Amino acid sequence: MTQEGKDVVLYARTSTADQTIETQLMALRDYCARMKYKINDEYIDSGFSGKDDKRPEFERLLTDMRGNQVSCVVVYKLDRIGRSLQHLLNLFEEFKNQRVEFISVTQNINTQTPEGKMFWQMLGVFAEYERELIVSRTMAGLHRAVRQGKVLGRPRGRKDSRKRKVSGYYLRWSKTK
Repeated sequence: MTQEGKDVVLYARTSTADQTIETQLMALRDYCARMKYKINDEYIDSGFSGKDDKRPEFERLLTDMRGNQVSCVVVYKLDRIGRSLQHLLNLFEEFKNQRVEFISVTQNINTQTPEGKMFWQMLGVFAEYERELIVSRTMAGLHRAVRQGKVLGRPRGRKDSRKRKVSGYYLRWSKTK
């Protein structure tokens, strides 16, 4: 079910800035070339976690989609666009409402097919499970460190000997708003 000449956009993301995005981009571009899709834009977020909803290029993608400039989003893997099941469900509901197709190249997911719809729902559950495992392992490590007597947090500095004024927090907070 290929639609030759279909206009698509690519989205790629890495969790840390020192990771390379090229593996994803090569696979996405090769896929589009095989399918004879026209790539209109590439949205690339380097150094952003999948659990973060606020990613600059992801935000730009959503803005363009809401402006009816995007008809199909192609990603390398489902977890590149998000890891929270709720986030994915909301995102795909918006894709559906905007009539935007979603394709995950390595997982053979295409939201225009019944199989693709079922598959992305199942993969969303696994992506969230993986994220929860990471959180669980991190918490277990922190509990172990505390039981071993390690002090968590930043080291105490020379200014930590006296009580801080609360007014400073309010002033800094009001400047950021």
